[in-house]
Amino acid sequence: MHTTLIKVGNSQGIRLPKAVIEQACLEKDLDLSVEDGAVIIRPVQKARKGWGKAAAECHSAGDDDIEVWDAALSDFNGEWK
Repeated sequence: MHTTLIKVGNSQGIRLPKAVIEQACLEKDLDLSVEDGAVIIRPVQKARKGWGKAAAECHSAGDDDIEVWDAALSDFNGEWK
């Protein structure tokens, strides 16, 4: 797809077609990076996204037994920093 830079105040920008925004699952907040001379635009990954589902799966599998975790912590021979 070909597009051009447009003036936006003292900066420049591009217009993204609605179809591109939808295909890339872009929302208001974006993550921009430059890799090998290309500008990469990604949706911001929300912190803890999917944690609820993962916790439910952990519980269903019986992998959330605190006593097991306590035993694993007591095996640690280092220094917590």
